[in-house]
Amino acid sequence: MPHPIRVLAALSILFLAACATTRPPVRQPGDAVTLGLQEERERSLADTDHWTLEGRLSVASDKDSGSGSLSWRQDGDRYEFVVRGPVTGRTFRLTGGPAGAELEGLDGGTRRGPDAETLMAQTVGWQIPLAELKRWVLGLRADTGPADIAFGADRLPSRLVQDGWTVDYRQWDTVRQPAMPSRVFAERPPYKVRLSIESWSFGR
Repeated sequence: MPHPIRVLAALSILFLAACATTRPPVRQPGDAVTLGLQEERERSLADTDHWTLEGRLSVASDKDSGSGSLSWRQDGDRYEFVVRGPVTGRTFRLTGGPAGAELEGLDGGTRRGPDAETLMAQTVGWQIPLAELKRWVLGLRADTGPADIAFGADRLPSRLVQDGWTVDYRQWDTVRQPAMPSRVFAERPPYKVRLSIESWSFGR
C-alpha cells in the first residue's frame, strides 16, 4: 500500500504570484452588484477548459502532510496532474478523461480506475469532486448544486462553500483580465489543500 500522503499530493490537485493582490480579511455576502459581476465572470469563462497552471501544492489530513511542485494541464475532458516532491524528487502523474484514470509513480506500479474520483477513493479513501475543482480553481461556482459565495472588498470571490468544501481565495492576480486566483485554500475536515499558483496559460 503506497504512503497515503504521497497519493494525496498526487491526486489532490484539485487544490500558493508575482502580480498577485493580497487578499483583505473581508467576506461580504453577495449582493446584486457582486453577484452580477460574478455571473458576468462565469459567463466569460464558461468555455475555458484548455489551460495549464504551475505552482506549489500542500496537502494535509489529521494524520499526515506533504507538499511539492505542481503542474496541472486541463485539455477539455482530459487532465494531467504532475506533482514532484521537494526532497525526494519523486514524481507522481495522474492522467485521465472519459475513458478512465491512471496514477503513475506509486510503489507497486501504475494504478487505474474508471475516473479520478474513484481512483482516489480506492487508494486513500478521499472523495474528491474533480468536476467541481476544475471550476473552483478558476474562481467559478460549479454547476452541481447550490453554492454560498462571499466577496472581498475588491468584489472578487473571497470564500466559496459548495458540496461540503470551503474554498478560500487568499490572493488574486488582478493584472490578468479577467482576474485569476493565485492562492487557494480548500478544506473539508479532516482534509486541507493549499495551492499557490505561479502562472496560468490558456489555450491548446
